[in-house]
Amino acid sequence: MAEAATYLPDVKKYDPNPDEAAIGGIVKHLGIALRGRDSSLVSASDPVERATVRDGFMKKKLALTDSDADLDAALGAVLDQMAGDRAKSRVTVCYLLAKKYDKLAEFH
Repeated sequence: MAEAATYLPDVKKYDPNPDEAAIGGIVKHLGIALRGRDSSLVSASDPVERATVRDGFMKKKLALTDSDADLDAALGAVLDQMAGDRAKSRVTVCYLLAKKYDKLAEFH
């Protein structure tokens, strides 16, 4: 299984003082999805991938009840924030979403 330290430098690009325990919890939650290169990244241009993040992570794991449009807008904002990265780490995307909704503690 991947270790949280592997993802720390990428998260630090967006949060200079990241919650390392939360990163570890997100890595544990994502588990097998981090084993393959393709599945460890989020394709910002793929609507199916974006729906997967919205439905699987935002709705199920973070238990968000906002409308799909609002969740899509929040995900879009995170992906826009990461626009400089061609390869968007799934861990970093999930971390930034959890932080945005003040849910990092759920991963401790």
